[in-house]
Amino acid sequence: MTASGNAVVYEPVIGLEVHCQLLTDSKAFSPDSAKFGAAPNRHVDPVSLGLPGSLPVLNAKVIEFAVRLGLAMNCEISERSVLARKHYFYPDLPKGYQISQFENPICVAGYLDIESGRRIGITRIHIEEDAGKSLHDQDPKYTLLDYNRCGVPLLEIVSEPDLRSGAEANRYMQKIRQLVRYLEISDGNMEEGSLRCDANISVRLEGEQVLGTKTEIKNMNSFRHVERAIDYEVQRQTTLLGSGEDVTHETRLWDDTVGKTYPMRSKEEAHDYRYFPDPDLPPVLVTESTKETIRANMPELPDARYLNYVQQFQLPEYDAGILTEERSVADYFERTLDSLYALGTNDSLASQAKTISNFVMGDVMRACKEKDVSMEGFPIQPGRLAKLASLRMRSVISSSAAQTLFEAMITDEREPGIIAKEQNLIQVSDRGTLQPVVESVLEENSKQVEMYFRGKESIIGFFIGQVMRQFKGAPDPKLVQSLIKEELNRRRP
Repeated sequence: MTASGNAVVYEPVIGLEVHCQLLTDSKAFSPDSAKFGAAPNRHVDPVSLGLPGSLPVLNAKVIEFAVRLGLAMNCEISERSVLARKHYFYPDLPKGYQISQFENPICVAGYLDIESGRRIGITRIHIEEDAGKSLHDQDPKYTLLDYNRCGVPLLEIVSEPDLRSGAEANRYMQKIRQLVRYLEISDGNMEEGSLRCDANISVRLEGEQVLGTKTEIKNMNSFRHVERAIDYEVQRQTTLLGSGEDVTHETRLWDDTVGKTYPMRSKEEAHDYRYFPDPDLPPVLVTESTKETIRANMPELPDARYLNYVQQFQLPEYDAGILTEERSVADYFERTLDSLYALGTNDSLASQAKTISNFVMGDVMRACKEKDVSMEGFPIQPGRLAKLASLRMRSVISSSAAQTLFEAMITDEREPGIIAKEQNLIQVSDRGTLQPVVESVLEENSKQVEMYFRGKESIIGFFIGQVMRQFKGAPDPKLVQSLIKEELNRRRP
């Protein structure tokens, strides 16, 4: 698009509001179950339904989880934060207000690095409760209401308008999911609504500082939807402005079937919600000692682990990325590596790490997927996998034997060395045992020996195969090759 002969370039400006459902047993302000999957209206109580005379009591786990996430996102943790009532009418909100935080959130002014050189500011993280669920597809004449979700604890993570594309928003969401799973504060299951996203999108002329008119896209629950919806909305707004039209400040919904956003309602401003401090709930106080106790009990976070794997273990960046994506995989890898190191191998730490990485990324993750088991429930415990890796690194078994032994260990709980002996998987590595067989093979195949001397060196594979067939177990192929070359050189005319 051009203006006065000059190209006009618009820049997207994107901020996300991510709602993360917490892994607490009970709801945010009542003892009722917060578990997902119950039949409609089974997990309800007077507090979540807003019945007269009921009083909320804040779940202490919600505070702990909020501080965990705030520390992981480099936020300042407020010593004193306030729970507020956010008023609006909707059928799935029985109290007529939602308990949330407004002026005094529990976490502020943080950031999240989504990749090298791309830091996204975090405006705030605040505590709130979820609303119920309206069901419109049961009967066109009625709207059915399921109040199970009312009062389920959430953290809302509000970013600065630092994102510039749907792809960046996708990556940002994935980083949040990775973090909350590492911290064990949420399962991050987007299909069940544990992680949902609202996107605020505007465009402006490149180089300008003033923000354009924004629209909000509500309730997206997949990484793909977030990316596609944002890219569509950026293009829609760019086309409107390029045609001399205005962008309307409104809330929109994403229809993935047709690949478009459509209007939902005009956008409310904060004052429309009539926020005020909840008179039934005291301020949330987080002391310095509480904060430090929570910090001390946090796991090593994925970015720190990634850096450690690349720098200390000298793993390729690809391996480090795969291994640190899920905490359970990283934990399994590290426990296996610790066990292998304790066995006292002579190999370097880098060599040990790469061997374990290959087993975990290849065999273990494949088997978990095929058998539909979690890493925690995988039958080959880290100590046993370390012993298998040790057998392979010491050339006690071949690479093909290692695969056979791994499959056997999934159902056989015995030590890998015992299984290997029983199945004749131990490599013959004694020179005195192999040497006579090498000499015999060369004597019996004098024609092929002459071909080797005339320059056909590839025929050495034939000799190796002949030697290997003389044993029930598998000889060490490297040693066999070395002995054959030594004997051929001794016999060379």
